Amino acid sequence: MLGAVPPLPRILDANRNRAAEALRTLEDVARFALDSADLAGRAKDLRHRLTAAINGLGPTVDEAMLLASRDTAGDVGTALSTPSELVRANLPEIAAAAGSRATEALRVLEECAKSIAPSAAAMLESIRYETYDLASAIVRRAPGARREQWRVCVLLTESLCCRPWRDVAHALVEGGVDAIQLREKGLDGGELLARARWLVALARPRGVRVIVNDRVDVALAANADGVHVGQTDLAIRDVRRLAGRTLIVGTSTHDLAEANRASDDGADYIGIGAMFPSGAKPSVVARGPALLASVVAAHPGLPHLAIGGVAEANVEQLVVAGCRGVAVSSAACGADRPDLVVRALRRAFEAAPAEAAR
Repeated sequence: MLGAVPPLPRILDANRNRAAEALRTLEDVARFALDSADLAGRAKDLRHRLTAAINGLGPTVDEAMLLASRDTAGDVGTALSTPSELVRANLPEIAAAAGSRATEALRVLEECAKSIAPSAAAMLESIRYETYDLASAIVRRAPGARREQWRVCVLLTESLCCRPWRDVAHALVEGGVDAIQLREKGLDGGELLARARWLVALARPRGVRVIVNDRVDVALAANADGVHVGQTDLAIRDVRRLAGRTLIVGTSTHDLAEANRASDDGADYIGIGAMFPSGAKPSVVARGPALLASVVAAHPGLPHLAIGGVAEANVEQLVVAGCRGVAVSSAACGADRPDLVVRALRRAFEAAPAEAAR
């Protein structure tokens, strides 16, 4: 069949179908598994915009031509497959595969459209970016998605340390901290990168996660585990465009509306606070365990860290409210024995009744 059908319409038709089928898969996962009208609606809108973009290719490539170019029997690719294509372990894998298939097909359509109608190519590029964001959100919310719930995370800031910051980091790891967030807003990029790389070398062999505050570029260059962004920093979707799925992405939330948005945007975890008055951020209103309880009730599967004035003396209040993890800064960094602070915080969770710690 080689040469019987023009190649460009065949490429367009195959990838149009591939993208539409993948978007439908994402839509159905969002609709039936997540019960999310927002995510399902976004997938449906992308399918319709895909159709509009194909129609925008102009009179030289119309629907009749695309249908006429279809040659399943003569398509050598129908016999090509790998064993991994036949296995999906769970809904997150189904959604991830659909997202990859959709964005790959959209990229092919975009490149082909550049030779026909640049305006349609621009539409397809926009659809591709939005599909990437949508797939990331669905994968992270799908039942069975792997999410880490840390007990204790420490925000490491040199100015809050009463000992050399490297000594504090060693003590945190010895104490059993789950994650260390490098929070140094005043450092230049080079020094921040050097510290992040040092922390990764220290922490990774012990299974401790290293999160970089704000700086996606530094997190990627240091091979850190993740990045944490605030409400005024890069949006989670923009972080995903830069980092893909290679980084854990967390964000700070101060009320239920911000927590809802973080969940919809695909955050891997959220900080919730402030819980209690804090010297680190005196301008942030302390909303206490009531805020924590409302967020946990609305998003039981979303990992969280209660933050703001958290200490050994009040952590039990949070555990009773449903807290599963805390983030502290000066309480650990400013202590003579940061390792003992971490151990005390962990004990509060380990001693809690199972129903309170869930």
